Amino acid sequence: MIVDPVTLMVALITVATPVLLAAIGELVVEKAGVLNLGVEGMMIMGAVCGFVVAHHSGSAAVGFAAGMAGGAALAMLFAVLTQLLMANQVASGLALTLFGLGLAALIGVGYGGRDLPAVYRPFPEVWHDIAVIGPIVFSHSALVYVALLLVVAVWLVLTRTRIGLVLRAVGENHDAAHALGYKVVRIRIAAILFGGACAGLGGAFLSVVRVQNWLEGMTAGAGWIALALVVFAAWKPWRVLLGAWLFGGIAALQLRLQAAEVGVPVALLDASPYLITIIVLVIISSDRSRAALNAPAMLGRIFHTSG
Repeated sequence: MIVDPVTLMVALITVATPVLLAAIGELVVEKAGVLNLGVEGMMIMGAVCGFVVAHHSGSAAVGFAAGMAGGAALAMLFAVLTQLLMANQVASGLALTLFGLGLAALIGVGYGGRDLPAVYRPFPEVWHDIAVIGPIVFSHSALVYVALLLVVAVWLVLTRTRIGLVLRAVGENHDAAHALGYKVVRIRIAAILFGGACAGLGGAFLSVVRVQNWLEGMTAGAGWIALALVVFAAWKPWRVLLGAWLFGGIAALQLRLQAAEVGVPVALLDASPYLITIIVLVIISSDRSRAALNAPAMLGRIFHTSG
């Protein structure tokens, strides 16, 4: 057998986690009516900050916190540009990605191949040996379970709480929300910082847990996939989760096919996770009228307090 289904499932969950964390954070940002195309830059900053701090501190948890801080710092720069200085969101997001990639490369010079501390795994080793279920369910690092809980938490907050109602109101009609007394700019800045922290955490997971090394440009388009997942999932947390698992499954499968030396060009296998994920999600989201109903009405539009 070329591919063992159990190990494939384990790898699927691991590969999907960084994209899932970034996508669920961006979903909250877009629900508030803000389009941040800087996810890739925030992820790579989280990756380098998490790796460097984890190496020096000897604690993966501290590294994850640093990754969140790195992503949030870049997100704050985006928030200042777009919410306070009212710069164009698309241009600012693209600039943020380029800036993040360059700054991360500068910070990470000389850190490739450095040692990392062990990552905490919440379940006992003996549980890992349970047939089929053990490796798939109980063998992961704590951050995998945090990502899954985050999906549930975001869904509950957006659909069952007053905070979620206010956030969605700002994304649907910021002028009406302002007229009701809600602080639109503050709410959006908070959402942007949350999204940046999630993207940074996803990057830190990538460098500290999945790859366990620092490599320049190691996000390799994961931030753009996270952005695509939010749109094609129609801004629904559960569909973001399924989309991330789809991407993770294809990425894990193509790595195993490369190792088995199947008769397919390596370049095509490398590109397959991105191509197939986008094609499938486009087909799933082919109902444009339904997608338009789910899209926040104020997405990407600048809020003027005088309006």
